[in-house]
Amino acid sequence: MKLAVWTTERIAGWKQLLAGLFCLLSLPVFAELQAPPSMADQRAMSVTQVVLGILSYARWPVEPAQLRLCVVGPTEYTDDLVKGTTQATGRPVVVRRLLANYPAIASECDAIYIGKLTNEERSTLFASLTGHPVLSISEGGDQCTVGSLFCLRVSDHQVSFEVNLDSVARSGVRIHPSVLQLSRRKAAAP
Repeated sequence: MKLAVWTTERIAGWKQLLAGLFCLLSLPVFAELQAPPSMADQRAMSVTQVVLGILSYARWPVEPAQLRLCVVGPTEYTDDLVKGTTQATGRPVVVRRLLANYPAIASECDAIYIGKLTNEERSTLFASLTGHPVLSISEGGDQCTVGSLFCLRVSDHQVSFEVNLDSVARSGVRIHPSVLQLSRRKAAAP
């Protein structure tokens, strides 16, 4: 009888040991699944918030039922944005990628998010937008003087933007004055 009890206790002990090992080995898997977002993911999410904020304070001559945002050129921070989303007002934002020389870009896009383009591609794009109410946001890397309404400034700690008032005036898209005031704020010192 003692032998049977000892064997049962021994088997139960092995089961507990195996269950413990399984838990220990699976911890890295669960830790990976719940890892905090990387710095690149955080920047992409911040860019999405800023872009959606800018779009929510813009008014077109004819308000679209769903906002058509086109992404043009290679970008660094649109991973979160291209999934599509809904504005705080409930208006859906449909996002798609297009080439800078797409012939119907001005009529099929309400807003354009511009990545890295050559000078020729940039000139072609802005020539096709002339006279059309299209809001343009440049991802950065250039002076905010060549056609874009907004130019993003992305850092590890924040996303800010500049506004090209001349381009805003010529665009046909009205921008709420509070957004223009936000662009004038200087980044807080870390």
